[in-house]
Amino acid sequence: MSFNIALSGLAAAQKDLDTTANNIANVNTTGFKESRAEFADVYATSIFASGRTKVGDGVTTSVVAQQFNQGSLAFTNNSLDLAITGEGFFATAPDRLSGDLTYTRAGNFKLDKDNFIVDNRGNFLQGFSVDPETGQNQSVSLSTTQPISIPTTAGAPRATNNVFVTANLNSSEVNIGAAFDATDPATYSHSTSVTVYDSLGESHIVSMYFVKTPTVGEWDVHAVWDDVTAAPFGPTTLEFDSAGELVIPGPPPAPPVLTLDNALLNDPANGYLTNGAQYLNDVVINFRDPAGIRTPTQYAAPFDVTNLSQDGTTVGNLTGVDIDAFGRVLATYSNGDEEYLAQVTLVQFANVQGLKQVGNTSWQQTITSGEPIAGQANVGTFGAINSSALEQSNVNLTTELVDLISAQRNFQANSRALEVNSTLQQTVLQIR
Repeated sequence: MSFNIALSGLAAAQKDLDTTANNIANVNTTGFKESRAEFADVYATSIFASGRTKVGDGVTTSVVAQQFNQGSLAFTNNSLDLAITGEGFFATAPDRLSGDLTYTRAGNFKLDKDNFIVDNRGNFLQGFSVDPETGQNQSVSLSTTQPISIPTTAGAPRATNNVFVTANLNSSEVNIGAAFDATDPATYSHSTSVTVYDSLGESHIVSMYFVKTPTVGEWDVHAVWDDVTAAPFGPTTLEFDSAGELVIPGPPPAPPVLTLDNALLNDPANGYLTNGAQYLNDVVINFRDPAGIRTPTQYAAPFDVTNLSQDGTTVGNLTGVDIDAFGRVLATYSNGDEEYLAQVTLVQFANVQGLKQVGNTSWQQTITSGEPIAGQANVGTFGAINSSALEQSNVNLTTELVDLISAQRNFQANSRALEVNSTLQQTVLQIR
């Protein structure tokens, strides 16, 4: 019996050594969680034996339990490197349509050839669908998650519908007294221009010309499309009061506008559009800022454009991807567009110790772990997501080396016990 006890001790010491060696081997593995060998004594007796004199039957490995405490963060220059601060796992799938999910803390993600976010083994990172403008998620059910893709373009161009302009017009300017001619700078006081886009995303220049009228506090504004100077739009008259503020006509009160009629723009005979593009709506020049707070002024100061913008875009190329603490993936494009693409899914389990290891620092659910609970990062008990960071292994190398020495001593002691048992048995066999 003592041989079996010593052998069980050797097996337990070997298991402890194996566990410690595995921890040390993975000290630089991203998202790795250290393991701890836990042991229990073996004790068996019959109802007819005396429990007071019974010796135990050795030791057995109860479980090799993983420790899911937080690892330290290492910061990188890759925005697709993700680390979770707090509880939760990333969800990945082996293909785009698979519901067979695995869970990981290793966030070293990248793009595959089809621009999907994947891990080192090509598993697809799962995310929730969101509103492209606000980033508000539409569902937090695990069954609604889907692989996250990063489009390289911003999609179809958006034709300009509104131009917004505010400026200060110098109150000391006087009427030039000549008929407006866009080709003759002597017939207008000031000009500015803005780039607008048609339905095909091609750019056009709309130039605005400010002409002081003979009436005090009044200016006429003309607009010219590209170089079609022979057919300007307008004029629209801007009227200012004695305080230099724009007079808002009404009712209802609304700043004046200069309308570029879409019927005229779309008519090929006028020469405005020559590429086959069409405007579904008029292009309206609004003499205010987009928020409707500021309007043009007429102060005794030089001409100064204080706001000039428009709401159209051309086709944009991807220039960057950012992921915030809530896991919302924001793409920015060269045309100035920003679009929320998805929200990275985080998953929790009632008993993380019950998860099944499947390699590649990944786990799968079991009956013991409980059902996965999906949710949003940085909400409730779910951890925050750190972009451009990776969670390092939570192995403490100093502690592991001490454990290695302890396991070695344990192995030596059990070996000695086995040797002593052998010596005693040999002594008995030599009795004559």
